[in-house]
Amino acid sequence: MLDNIEVFTQNSIRIRSDSGTIYVDPFRMKEEPHDADYVLITHSHYDHFSIEDIRKVVGKKTLLVVPEKMEDDAGELRPDVKDIVTVKPGIYKEINGLELETVPAYNTIKPFHPKRAEWVGYILRLDGKRIYIAGDTGATKEARQVKCDIALLPIGGTFTMDAKKAADLTNLIRPEYAIPVHYGSSVGKKSDGQTFASLVKGPVKVVEKIQYFE
Repeated sequence: MLDNIEVFTQNSIRIRSDSGTIYVDPFRMKEEPHDADYVLITHSHYDHFSIEDIRKVVGKKTLLVVPEKMEDDAGELRPDVKDIVTVKPGIYKEINGLELETVPAYNTIKPFHPKRAEWVGYILRLDGKRIYIAGDTGATKEARQVKCDIALLPIGGTFTMDAKKAADLTNLIRPEYAIPVHYGSSVGKKSDGQTFASLVKGPVKVVEKIQYFE
């Protein structure tokens, strides 16, 4: 499963699985593959909900999944996709064979991602693994309760956890693998990945996957 996870820029992720090809928050895509079975959006900020980049990956078979309060914004993409599905935090949903859970994604001491916005991270159940894509979040009480095999966590600071707080969360939830995201571009340094890896304790394995820094 690990080999089937790609990270492009920020929180832009592609996962190929038996359930289909899944994108999360496509952003600054350098190609136009139009191969998405699902596109999952965590929240409405420009580096996570980029209509230009979503259009590079979707096709007429694509299901677009967005937080409920983004339904109007996502409506612009209705002609480009098969359907738009909305989610709220803290739910389980099966969408055309894809099983997912949503985890509230918010800041506790920063103003950028308020809990009332009802933005989300996702736990995907793929090929027998639970993959947690946290979105822009702090180390919230809900994040600390996540059970997963693979965790993709933001480490860039400013709008999310920094490398140390993300490592602390990783050491608490103890996935098999941790993949740092959301650094080395708009926020965070390229070296934050190594900082995060140095603070994560075994047996968790850290794998850096970001392909494009700026």
